[in-house]
Amino acid sequence: MKIRLLLPLCMLVSGLLAQPAPAQFLYKSTMPDGKVIYGDQPTPGAVKVEKTKPDTSKKGITASTPRDAATLKKMQAENAARASSVDKTRTMEEMLRKMEAAREAAKEPREGERIGTASGGSRFTDAYWERQKKLDEGIDTLKRDLEKARAGK
Repeated sequence: MKIRLLLPLCMLVSGLLAQPAPAQFLYKSTMPDGKVIYGDQPTPGAVKVEKTKPDTSKKGITASTPRDAATLKKMQAENAARASSVDKTRTMEEMLRKMEAAREAAKEPREGERIGTASGGSRFTDAYWERQKKLDEGIDTLKRDLEKARAGK
């Protein structure tokens, strides 16, 4: 007798569990500072709350549109360019530090870049000044290029 009652009871329970879940609502809460928060409950302290029921009956989950895909590609390209620009800027900053260190080290004259004078002193040769000028020009050029890279040009 118990088995006869148990079978219909099991069928009734499984039938109730198989019912579709009731549709949930989506709340869009706008905070006093303008921040927008989406959730399944209204956010306390919100200035404005909008209650919507998403329509998933016909579409369900859909793939992105061609326009969305194009926008995504554009954003990815911009991010890659920005990352490339940042890498380029870092490389140039490192080169500038190395060149400035090389210029400091090059202030000491090399052999043959100092000549004696009639009064018993010494002076730097034209080769020394030419070498210093080239180092300064290289650093100035790199500084200009670095400023352009930082400006995004």
